[in-house]
Amino acid sequence: MNFWEEKSLAQMSDAEWESLCDGCARCCLIKLEDEDTGQIVTSDVHCKLMNEQTCGCTDYANRQVRVPDCIKLTPQNVTEINWMPVTCAYRRLAEGKGLAWWHPLVSGDQQTVIDAGISVKGRSVSEAEVNEEDWENHIVGWPEFDPTVEPE
Repeated sequence: MNFWEEKSLAQMSDAEWESLCDGCARCCLIKLEDEDTGQIVTSDVHCKLMNEQTCGCTDYANRQVRVPDCIKLTPQNVTEINWMPVTCAYRRLAEGKGLAWWHPLVSGDQQTVIDAGISVKGRSVSEAEVNEEDWENHIVGWPEFDPTVEPE
């Protein structure tokens, strides 16, 4: 049995916890909240610290200092963050869904995250290249795509 099938998120070691990240970087996309409705939408603008080739953080250890609104995901807050992508392994496990077929811990290959259309690689622009007042022009729906759900 795999560790993610036998342990709760809170029981995992730091290394196990970190290995749950599939590297899609959907959480690194800038979210916008409608002031009137509270609805949160996702843009294709990514955090300035995201490496566009690897979809990893260029300064993971210091990300919360350099980007004050970067949220450190924990077993305690994963179910409270309503903008976490539906495809996120942390969210999926917290909701009792298990890891998806594209997850590298399941597939054995990081490429499946890209092949499944989960990764933001090649689909986003850095916040350093887009004026903040133009972010609303970058709202996209694809970050909510979940290939495990049949289209209606």
